[in-house]
Amino acid sequence: MISANGGINQQRVAVCNAVAVARLLNATLVIPKFLYSSVWRDLSQFSDIYQEEHFINYLKPDIQIVKELPEELQSLDLEAVGSVVTDADVVKEAKPSFFLKYILPILHANKVVHFVGFGNRLASDPIPFELQRLRCRCNFHALQFVPKIQAAGALILKRMRKNETRSGPLDKYLVGSFANSKIEGRNADSRYLALHLRFEIDMVAHSLCEFGGGEEERRELEAYRQIHFPALIGLRKTNKFPSPEELRIEGLCPLMPEETVLMLAGLGFDRGTRIFLAGAHIYGGKPRLAVLTALFPNLVTKENLLSPIEIEPFLNYSSQLAALDFIGCTASDDFAMTDSGSQLSSLVSGYRVYYGGGRMPTIRPNKRRIADIFLKNNTIEWKVFENRVRKAVRQTKRVFSRPTGRSVYRYPRCRECMCYLARSAV
Repeated sequence: MISANGGINQQRVAVCNAVAVARLLNATLVIPKFLYSSVWRDLSQFSDIYQEEHFINYLKPDIQIVKELPEELQSLDLEAVGSVVTDADVVKEAKPSFFLKYILPILHANKVVHFVGFGNRLASDPIPFELQRLRCRCNFHALQFVPKIQAAGALILKRMRKNETRSGPLDKYLVGSFANSKIEGRNADSRYLALHLRFEIDMVAHSLCEFGGGEEERRELEAYRQIHFPALIGLRKTNKFPSPEELRIEGLCPLMPEETVLMLAGLGFDRGTRIFLAGAHIYGGKPRLAVLTALFPNLVTKENLLSPIEIEPFLNYSSQLAALDFIGCTASDDFAMTDSGSQLSSLVSGYRVYYGGGRMPTIRPNKRRIADIFLKNNTIEWKVFENRVRKAVRQTKRVFSRPTGRSVYRYPRCRECMCYLARSAV
């Protein structure tokens, strides 16, 4: 059993890691549960987001999956018998040998083990070929959104493309039967850029950076940390952390909307560019977003694209809303991220590599170089700025092979993943 924490993207990774661990331990997997988070505030469970039957049937050749514990195990007090395993009990990036040594005996003794949290608890390497391949099967094939999400996602794609009747190359993998049947020959003016502006308050507060809001901003973010990141507060009392200025110099601060808009302009995107903005509520609200819309008036969100009636079923369900962002970003003609460490950006870029065949450009800024441009130049000629920004941003269609130790969800170009794509059916 697994009860995954975090938002939808962290949960997605946890689910696929759990699938691999179930195979490793020769165990049956119970359909995963999702823990309620004070940050995300979403009661959605697996079947509210993903197609349960498809998940079970697609992975049937690899592992057995059931919807609930067998009746004879349901009366067990799992905590009392020692079957509950929390993230405190499992080292981060644990190797398969850890699970065989410490978890398998619990499974043998009690017939059940329950992982609670399971955030980043399975290493990227070294992992046996079949387990790595199974992670890919889970992430890129077994996890398909429910029809309600697919239908709304298809509406977003259609409206971003000005009601163009032809679909993009990834649409069928994202929205299934709701994708248009024709693919080739889309008009140039139906193209759009997706931007994941990772500047929500949780990211801003956790970064320990400052963003020009003075004492009021410092008080607000510290209050948020006290509630949502008590462990970080504790670490700051016992450890010396870099100053906000040092963090910014090192490129460890989220890009602000003001910096993002200049970066995109420096890359050649202009007022005519259609932009799909992903993410939850941007810290600073409408005044901060106004910086983006002033230069890019064709910037829209899922809330703009869907009518109140169409989006109403997803309101108060942040994970389901994030699924719509995932679709809008993954299917875009160009995708720009402002934080390469973001789980959404990582999963989106990996999906675009896996299904995109090297034809899906992704923009990844080097935040340290971007910070250097802004911090060291009070004034700068536009041409010089453009040249420096383009050097600071890796904008490419190249498909990079997976470096050792890096996630197959972000870097699926490896023998374990891509060899399977050619012969698999979705």
